[in-house]
Amino acid sequence: MKSLHKFRHGLDTVLSWVCALLFAAMVVVGTYQIVTRYFFGRPSTVSEELLTYSFTWMALLSSALVFGKRDHMRMGFLADKITGTSRKVLEIISECLVLLLAAVVMLYGGVSIMKLTMTQVTASLGIPMGTVYTVLPLSGALIVVYSVLNIIDLATDSVEEHSSTSAE
Repeated sequence: MKSLHKFRHGLDTVLSWVCALLFAAMVVVGTYQIVTRYFFGRPSTVSEELLTYSFTWMALLSSALVFGKRDHMRMGFLADKITGTSRKVLEIISECLVLLLAAVVMLYGGVSIMKLTMTQVTASLGIPMGTVYTVLPLSGALIVVYSVLNIIDLATDSVEEHSSTSAE
């Protein structure tokens, strides 16, 4: 169990850094865009496209991180009313549904759309659209891994242990 928590912590750390770096890059590129548009009167189409794709990447990767930490928004009107084994079963079913959605839509569908768009090239950056879409199966795979880790934590009653380690 300890090794799974170390793995989760390492994955959290790497994903947090990637999201932070993407955000920092977006700030720099956004500032460049503002300067070129307002001071020089020549907007940069490359920076506009780069910001759009960076934002998409950051949103999807950070959503995987949030699912991994089980900090995502939820409607707790049913789950908050039950306790004990029933609540654990409900949470495991919820994680299984998330896993299924991530595996089918994001992982399988993401790979399909990625393959389909490898011949299309972005307007300003000149890179294949399939490269841009790699974030879909990547974040889907991360959500699947996190869901499996969450199910293991729920099944072995180590959710409290994980919560206390992620707060440190």
